Amino acid sequence: MANRGIKICLVVSSLFLIIVAIVTVALFLTIFKPKNPGIFLHPVNLDDFELLSSSSAAISPLNVMITIVNPNYGNFKYKNSTGYINYNGSIIAEVPIVTSSVPARSIANVSASAGFMTQKLSADNNFLEDIEDGAFNLTANATLPGKVSMLKIFKLKAKVYISCDIVFNITSVEVDSTCISKIKL
Repeated sequence: MANRGIKICLVVSSLFLIIVAIVTVALFLTIFKPKNPGIFLHPVNLDDFELLSSSSAAISPLNVMITIVNPNYGNFKYKNSTGYINYNGSIIAEVPIVTSSVPARSIANVSASAGFMTQKLSADNNFLEDIEDGAFNLTANATLPGKVSMLKIFKLKAKVYISCDIVFNITSVEVDSTCISKIKL
């Protein structure tokens, strides 16, 4: 009689563990499946930015607000990183990005300062043509290494790859950006 009770207990326990495993896998493949974050760039004080400075300063700073939209159910904490802004395949600015975190299913704003190498930019032959046209195109790239924390139990290493196309309109003093991001666990 005791053996029969042990067998029933083992069968019920096994079924319970199988159901929990199926539900957990289903959740991780649907609701907890990582989604790419939304990234938006917003230049700050663009009116004060001097692209072609008459001073001898080689670096012209431009403050940037980076908005990160985290649609995931996990927090993302990233480490110090550096973004790069390119013009015609040449790096013309570096953007240091300091360690921060983005809570689950929320929006975070990160302040950064892009140090434009104005001499390098103005040395490009195409740049003067673009200024005459009233706008020029830039690309920005960054990689944010960090960790994803789900339910304060699971911690996974992750990297977010960011690529942005930026149109700098000189006549209206506006910047339009379109960013694509990918998360890799």
